[in-house]
Amino acid sequence: MERGMERWMLLAATLLTTAGGVWGIVSIRHGDRNRWTVLWMIGAFAFQLAFLFIRGQMRGACPLGDWGERLAYLSWSLTLFYILIGPAYRISLLGVFTAPVVVVFQTIALAPGMLMKSPPRALYTNPWGETHSATSVLGYGAFALAAVAGIMFLVLDHQLKEHHLKGGLFKHLPPARELLISVERLLWLGLGLLTVGIVAGFLMPHNGFNSHFLAALAVWGAYAMLLVLKRVRGLTGRRISSTAVLLFVMSLLVFAFV
Repeated sequence: MERGMERWMLLAATLLTTAGGVWGIVSIRHGDRNRWTVLWMIGAFAFQLAFLFIRGQMRGACPLGDWGERLAYLSWSLTLFYILIGPAYRISLLGVFTAPVVVVFQTIALAPGMLMKSPPRALYTNPWGETHSATSVLGYGAFALAAVAGIMFLVLDHQLKEHHLKGGLFKHLPPARELLISVERLLWLGLGLLTVGIVAGFLMPHNGFNSHFLAALAVWGAYAMLLVLKRVRGLTGRRISSTAVLLFVMSLLVFAFV
């Protein structure tokens, strides 16, 4: 396979995602329902899969060895959950909010130095280690989409308070209750996947836990506390949405510097 082909796959995924986001914005500005963004995102998803397949073949393992691969895997996970959650809950506008996040992640992944040109091939892979890496990043994809849905709720809440009830964006935003249900379900999904990843991390061979594993435990604890507080004490929609956004941004910063 021609070297560098995987970068073209990721670039194609980025362009398709950009097209989906722009298409959605144009539809809103013209007062039309946004029905096609999901199709652009499905096309992007296919190229993301191709990228991950090629990098996986190059490494002989789950492609999470550098920051370019991690961001691409996170983008794939975010796109996957959007395709599953958005249409299922009739949240068509979710793609317009998701697309910019995916574009930013993939653009950073394509930046010079983020993807190793000739990644070392693994001589041995441990199934627990592969499970730990894959499910943990999948969990972050669910957390990312929860943050996106949280931003949508905050936008809707702001428009209601400011009485901007006739704008194109307001007309296409789903009901607040539907958004909050999606946020909470995505948070539980992300916590469940991250739990599987942490358990697999305990079971994999190691000589002590590294900083990334300890960071994952801290992130798990923060999200678990948020969901417990939501169930035990109850939280307003604004509080749980803003906290979901804050926790996701903080978790990315933690992993960037550990």
